[in-house]
Amino acid sequence: MGNLFAKLFDGLFGKREMRILMVGLDAAGKTTILYKLKLGEIVTTIPTIGFNVETVEYKNISFTVWDVGGQDKIRPLWRHYFQNTQGLIFVVDSNDRERVGEAREELMRMLNEDELRDAVLLLCMCASL
Repeated sequence: MGNLFAKLFDGLFGKREMRILMVGLDAAGKTTILYKLKLGEIVTTIPTIGFNVETVEYKNISFTVWDVGGQDKIRPLWRHYFQNTQGLIFVVDSNDRERVGEAREELMRMLNEDELRDAVLLLCMCASL
C-alpha cells in the first residue's frame, strides 16, 4: 500500500531530471566538487582527460553532472556537451590570478553559444589550500 502512495506521489510531483555541465580551466577543482557533491567527502583526483559523469540526487531532483576536462587542447570539445544542458557550472580557481583572464574568455565564449542560452549559470570560485 505504501508503495502505491509513493508511486502516486511520484506521478503527481515526479522526480525531475536535470542535465548539468561543469567546466572550467584545468586544475580548477571541477572533479573535486563533483565527488564532494556525490559522496559528501573530498577524494584524491587526477587530471580529467575526457569526462566524468555522475548522478547526484537532491530532494526530488536527479542531477546528471558532466565534469569535462579543462586542458586547453580539449576545451574545443566542450561544445559537444552543450546540447540539452539545463545548468552550467563554471569553476574558477580564484588563487590562480594569472589565469583568471583566460577563464573569463572561455566563459564569455560559452555564454555566446545558442545551445546554452536557456541554461542557468553558476559561477563557482574555488580557493585551493
